Amino acid sequence: MREVIFDTETTGLDPKTGDRMVEIGCVEMVGRVETGRTFHAYFNPDRDMPIEAERVHGLSAAFLATKPRFAQIADELLAFLEDAPLVAHNAGFDFGFLNNELEIAGREGISLERMVDTVAIARRKHPGAKLSLDALCARYGIDRSHRVKHGALLDAELLAQVYVELTGGRQIGLGLVDGPAEIPAMADTGQAAPQDALWYRPATDTPRREPRPHAASPEELERHHAFIAGIPGAIWAG
Repeated sequence: MREVIFDTETTGLDPKTGDRMVEIGCVEMVGRVETGRTFHAYFNPDRDMPIEAERVHGLSAAFLATKPRFAQIADELLAFLEDAPLVAHNAGFDFGFLNNELEIAGREGISLERMVDTVAIARRKHPGAKLSLDALCARYGIDRSHRVKHGALLDAELLAQVYVELTGGRQIGLGLVDGPAEIPAMADTGQAAPQDALWYRPATDTPRREPRPHAASPEELERHHAFIAGIPGAIWAG
């Protein structure tokens, strides 16, 4: 199953009061494995940058003034997103800004049914624990030493690793059972994952090798007995 993990940077906290999205970073995953495809862009918000926001992400109004407006890149972004589920940390925030920009650009907003919120997943898995991206990276041993300031693509790349850990780690669906593999549920909806997901592999799809007989030769057994005999008080003797 294809998913897109994304993050945004903004001028503030609320698009309803005039705040705008100034950066977006997206990471493509298929079967919970990063494909290497990403999307990253800065946007001119046509407004000032509050100093509080600039301290968080380091993006100044002067820097963004040379960047394209969201409407100029909307088609390219939507082509990358396609119809994939969109994974974000505190996803309601990012969806709010993304859909606000789409509305300003005269485009249809993205359905909230596609939203996967890693904060909600983490809250269910680690009740009472700190749920920030930094805290989850520390919990799962994910290196974030290069994260000096917030950055949309960097944060999306870190979140992709966190998302894998939150949804079962790198050993999702190894298929080490004799019967058909159980289809994992999507963590945010409880719905079964589609059968084209790369991490869903029914046992009947996997070539199986007949068991091979394996036994020690008489020479190996003789050497083993001689070795045991040389161990004082060996519990294996007799």
